[in-house]
Amino acid sequence: MLVVTSAQEHPMQIIKASEFKAKCLALMDEVARTGKPVVITKNGKPVAEVRPYSGKRPKSPIGLHKGLIKIRGDIIAPVDVEWDALK
Repeated sequence: MLVVTSAQEHPMQIIKASEFKAKCLALMDEVARTGKPVVITKNGKPVAEVRPYSGKRPKSPIGLHKGLIKIRGDIIAPVDVEWDALK
């Protein structure tokens, strides 16, 4: 089944999970060759999408705010207030 979505100009292939299971390796080759994603459905509802690998890795959140946050004062020293959890 082919469905045209408004977000993309080319048709997107939709396939049932049972059919994907039987044709998984061939579909992966097709996605790599054509660059068109495949949507996998289960009970008629989309559950996954196989799309071509872009080679781009998401940025790590570690160090995301480096240089943007300033610590003022001693954040390690105990405070003068006793916590209720310590009682």
